[in-house]
Amino acid sequence: MSHIAHGKIYLLPTTLGGETTSDIIPPDVAKLAVSFRHFAVEDIKMARRYLRKLDREFPIDDSFFYILNKKTPQDELYKMIKPVLAGENLAIISDAGCPGIADPGAELVALAHEKEIHVMPLVGPSSILLGLMGSGFNGQSFTFHGYLPKERKDRIKKLKDFEGDSRRNDRTHIFMDTPFRNMNVLEDLLNELGDQTKLCIAHNLTLPNASVRTYSIKEWREKAFDLEKFPTMFLIGTSQFKN
Repeated sequence: MSHIAHGKIYLLPTTLGGETTSDIIPPDVAKLAVSFRHFAVEDIKMARRYLRKLDREFPIDDSFFYILNKKTPQDELYKMIKPVLAGENLAIISDAGCPGIADPGAELVALAHEKEIHVMPLVGPSSILLGLMGSGFNGQSFTFHGYLPKERKDRIKKLKDFEGDSRRNDRTHIFMDTPFRNMNVLEDLLNELGDQTKLCIAHNLTLPNASVRTYSIKEWREKAFDLEKFPTMFLIGTSQFKN
């Protein structure tokens, strides 16, 4: 009996928003993406829309989509990996950015490693790294914390911890919240942190109205800013330009 070689699992980045893909997703990645027929996705509707953006003629009806999110039970992961064990390639797609980075994907990738399946991360945008790149903060020592606590008291404690650590250790702290809580986060930052603490706000990254700005807390207080509807990364750090 001939041995069937395993397929591979690809981590396929998506855009961070917007209607075009050609200026964000490398052409070779887009070409490879539309060759797949098995997909583990955070949201089927969004994944289908993305694939049709990459190729208007993409054969949706000939493709298989499996839901992969934080609620996916472990036994479903084994079902997703079956086609790969039978020789098919499978792509993981999250709603925005890079799978496995503050988005679903890591559990399926971990299972792939256990089964000795090759894992292939593909090039695409990460709001975490783009924010860090544009901040002017330390890019060699940084921590991404994901979403902040919902309770204001807990949130303020976290922010002060980030501030203290960035001063002591020159470490950059990266965090986010849902767009409807962005202004609450900004208010806490401006009210609770020291005047000279440096804050970078990066929003709508890769979009035409993208903005990455770094100021002291004192300077931010003097600037009117509305973040309520924008996907935003916040960074606390120390400027790498030393006066």
